[in-house]
Amino acid sequence: MKKIITLMAFILLGVASFAAKFEKPILLTSVGQSADVQMVKILLKRAKIDSTFNKLITAEELTDSKTLILAIGGSSKGLGAAGIKVEDEIERSKKLIEAAKAKGMKVVGLHIGGEARRGNLSDKFVNVAAPECEELIVVDSGNKDGLFDTIAQENNIELILVPKITAAVEPLQEAFN
Repeated sequence: MKKIITLMAFILLGVASFAAKFEKPILLTSVGQSADVQMVKILLKRAKIDSTFNKLITAEELTDSKTLILAIGGSSKGLGAAGIKVEDEIERSKKLIEAAKAKGMKVVGLHIGGEARRGNLSDKFVNVAAPECEELIVVDSGNKDGLFDTIAQENNIELILVPKITAAVEPLQEAFN
């Protein structure tokens, strides 16, 4: 209903094109070091959205990007391969998000691992990153317990649920094109 009303407003105002919700350049990183970040890279490529990728970027390394995309999902294997403790990744993520917001960057979160990427480890990262996002794109099965619904409602975040990973391409296109 909201999109229909918005479309009618644009038609009535005579606006010929829709503006993207989020600006480029885009920086993509991982929060939790899961392999899902690689899938988000592919989704962005399919959506024809250019981005810079740095899975371990720190707050001090932020440059002139306008939007920070967070691939949210914890992986003990990914953390181990990167030589990072859970607490250190949480701290990096908090500082990164804080620095991005201080620079005026918008933050978009994706949780595309579904139910398999939920659990105690991933939820630590979800609870750190998701409340700080302006928009969340989540695969339905990752929200069976309603955690993302709750976070979105409590923090006034747009939540877009998609039935499968590949369905995330369209909301990405709408957000950036």
